[in-house]
Amino acid sequence: MADPSVIPLSNLAPGDSGVIARVTRDLTGRAERLGALGVFPGASVVVLQTFPGIVFQCDQTEMAVERRVASTILVEVS
Repeated sequence: MADPSVIPLSNLAPGDSGVIARVTRDLTGRAERLGALGVFPGASVVVLQTFPGIVFQCDQTEMAVERRVASTILVEVS
């Protein structure tokens, strides 16, 4: 059974925060590129903006990603 407190980053609203639980891997290598930017399990995140793209702060780095990329980042909300 899935943990209801773990949701995609794309489902969070501005001001919501949490800790990254996992980044879904695919054949594009996206998870590895995100990891190189500091987006990996255990990192804290705060959503800053949700339109037109998802802008979030991960630890001390602010970044923007497309909604489909944000859907691969699973966050345990706090």
